[in-house]
Amino acid sequence: MPSPLLDLPGAVAAEGIDAGVAAHYGSLYGEQHTLERGEGFVDLSHRDVLRIAGPDRLTWLHSLTSQHLSSLAPDTWTGALILSPQGHVEHAFFGYDDGESFLAHTEPGAAEALIGFLERMKFMMRVEVTDETPALAVMWRPSAPHTYEFVPRESLTSYAAAAGPACGFWAFEALRIARGEPRPGLDTDHRTIPNEAGWIPSAVHLDKGCYRGQETVARVHTLGRPPRRLTLLHLDGSENRLPVRGSEVLLGEKAVGFVGTSARHHELGPIALAMLKRNVDVTAQLSVDGLPAGQEVLVDPDVGLHVRPNLRG
Repeated sequence: MPSPLLDLPGAVAAEGIDAGVAAHYGSLYGEQHTLERGEGFVDLSHRDVLRIAGPDRLTWLHSLTSQHLSSLAPDTWTGALILSPQGHVEHAFFGYDDGESFLAHTEPGAAEALIGFLERMKFMMRVEVTDETPALAVMWRPSAPHTYEFVPRESLTSYAAAAGPACGFWAFEALRIARGEPRPGLDTDHRTIPNEAGWIPSAVHLDKGCYRGQETVARVHTLGRPPRRLTLLHLDGSENRLPVRGSEVLLGEKAVGFVGTSARHHELGPIALAMLKRNVDVTAQLSVDGLPAGQEVLVDPDVGLHVRPNLRG
């Protein structure tokens, strides 16, 4: 559903999976500077929101996900993954428990499949899962306690007036990519395991009890050397374009990975996240979609841990 904040002065709508919010309000780099100063906000109301209520919610989520949730304190933001039996990431969500329910956000269009999975796993547990996307919107504000906030959709206009200035989604994406935070399903694929994407420990608790896919995560963490690694690519800026998401990353003529999201950063220039084979030399010069690319290590190729900790989804 299109955000009412698209009516703000200068708003230019985003497209594709991020349609429904503003890509920018007229100043891509200026909006990045605003956010880096700890000011303004970003409209993320195109993201999906779900609520898990009921007295068994935390112990139930603890048993299903990669995160330690059974004793989660109220108002503590966290990330959680649902893995396949082979350890591949199937679902990812981020949120907090308010003492009565767990409220979470996920990628646009991802809530339906996630809720479907959770409904199938309810059995006799006292839980209720609902899609809150029509009622609640996600906002990102650097001055907020957890940066992410849930706001009633009916209050978006008044929220914007109090939290401004408005900054576009492109500015948010540029800063996110520079921090090395992957978007599930865009910077990852169906084969991704948490160790490759830097989700340990931000969305994976290594000391919790058994959950589906745990053996793969624990084995790779113990032995090291995950099959692939998330990498920040610094792209040649001589061409006024960004690579097409999903394009092969090449070492010479050999495909060694794929590119995910990309953006223009006010200091770094054009950048992108890519998933590369672990054994690609970290100093190797690469190319993607015809653009030369240098690497900046995000996930240690031998350990599988993010070199920039404390990520938030």
